[in-house]
Amino acid sequence: MAVGISLDNLAASVANEGGIGVIGTAGIGMTVEGYRKNFRQASIDGLRNTIRRAREKTKGVLGVNIMVALTNYAEMVATAVKEKIDVIISGAGLPLDLPSYLEEGSETAIIPVVSSLKSATVIFKRWFSRYKYIPDGFVVEGPKAGGHLGYRVGEIFSEESSLEKTLPEIRRFVDQVKRDTGKNIPVIAAGGIFDRDDVERVFKLGASAVQVGTAFVAAEECDADYRFKQAFVNARSEDITIIKSPVGMPGRAIRNKFIEDVEEGKRKPFKCAYQCIKTCNYREAPYCIAEALMNACKGDLENGFAFCGSEVHRISGITTVKKVIDRLFGEKC
Repeated sequence: MAVGISLDNLAASVANEGGIGVIGTAGIGMTVEGYRKNFRQASIDGLRNTIRRAREKTKGVLGVNIMVALTNYAEMVATAVKEKIDVIISGAGLPLDLPSYLEEGSETAIIPVVSSLKSATVIFKRWFSRYKYIPDGFVVEGPKAGGHLGYRVGEIFSEESSLEKTLPEIRRFVDQVKRDTGKNIPVIAAGGIFDRDDVERVFKLGASAVQVGTAFVAAEECDADYRFKQAFVNARSEDITIIKSPVGMPGRAIRNKFIEDVEEGKRKPFKCAYQCIKTCNYREAPYCIAEALMNACKGDLENGFAFCGSEVHRISGITTVKKVIDRLFGEKC
């Protein structure tokens, strides 16, 4: 949902409907004119400007998703805290030092993204021992999610990696934490959630909230270009593929000619404005993933591609944020 997809308009629209509107921060500097001159500063400016624009559109709860893998991770987190963002969600690596960025008196909640009980346990132990801080929630992202996935390729379709296995394990863990400390840690399920049946399924597994991305892309309020949204409407189940990203992780995307060219060994020439992801081998990468995702977001799918969740084929048309939320939480027909 980053690189231009969920910015101030979509986040504010979700917040206005009672959800937590989350701004995707990866590549957010590319929304600033002249970003190539100083990408690092453009990222800070882009984040600050987007949060402030969202605040003008809603009085609801706003969050940001900041990837640990960002090379300017510390600066991005510090900026979000200074802007008094309500929630920071952080994954794509273990956010082991995230509490250290909170200012005295800060009311910003911090929520790590995990894909296993082991990850949740490691983060909890570090935060509690070093900072006396207990996570304000865990986003448990399963292998059906869109974009970069916290799994090896061989694990993506394994039952061992499924939410059906991971959610109950983490639910039992946070229940023990509550017994020991008195603090309730919400478990937020992510990946493959499209309608009320999906919500009820993960709630029965121990979740108390859901994080949803793909279903909101085809909403009128989404910040992406109409042509990007239409790619989600047109996607069939057989169009969904797992790619090898230049940043070293697998990712779920909608197959198109750009992806096919890369698979055939064709390079997409680029100049790296700034090594934005720590793990990106930009000298040998066949393309710049930030540029490819931003091109797609702007509707140029010849020079980019769209990340998506596993349920993208269930999108039947352009909709609204309210209708998406009604489908997730409204009465059954």
